[in-house]
Amino acid sequence: MNNLEAARLSLERAIVILEEALHLKDRGQWSLVVRRCQEAVELSLKAALMWAGLDVPRVHDVGPPLRQHSGRYPPDFQAVIGKLASISRALRAEREISFYGDEQSGIPPEMLYTNEDAEEALDRATTVIDACRRLVLQL
Repeated sequence: MNNLEAARLSLERAIVILEEALHLKDRGQWSLVVRRCQEAVELSLKAALMWAGLDVPRVHDVGPPLRQHSGRYPPDFQAVIGKLASISRALRAEREISFYGDEQSGIPPEMLYTNEDAEEALDRATTVIDACRRLVLQL
């Protein structure tokens, strides 16, 4: 499998996960929406790294390598790398909390997130997926 095919498959997984997040929002599972959006962002940005022929690090926030290698991307994608990296960092910070809750205080994730949090995560994930879709699928 070449880099472009691997990137396309990673992006397809991200899109499926975003669809799951939308379904979870309809069920009021806001913490899980945030978690799935983080996963969708991670897979989308890893697809962008694959597209550029870069090694994909085994980390959840791939914003730093995206910034580091920004010169390998077309100008329209380069223009949004800062925003995409910022979204990746923000959602990465929510990864464990949205799934396990605040372990120090014992508050479960269902009590930490609101519909507004879910909407914001969905907007962010959609922004990242749309940018990566244009890059990977050359739309």
